[in-house]
Amino acid sequence: MVALPAILLGLAPFVPEPHLWEKLKMLAAGTLHRPIDIFDLLLHGVPVVLLLIKLIRGERESA
Repeated sequence: MVALPAILLGLAPFVPEPHLWEKLKMLAAGTLHRPIDIFDLLLHGVPVVLLLIKLIRGERESA
């Protein structure tokens, strides 16, 4: 249930570059200051983080 939103929001918009990638580059460069940019990072990043958490928890439960 989390995989589709994580893929779609993580990669949207597809052209010229995904918002998540753009915001992560801004975070690494130290230029992520505007509230809209921080909100955008959270909006596009939360589904990816939830997917990773579910995958990690699933691995632990099956082991």
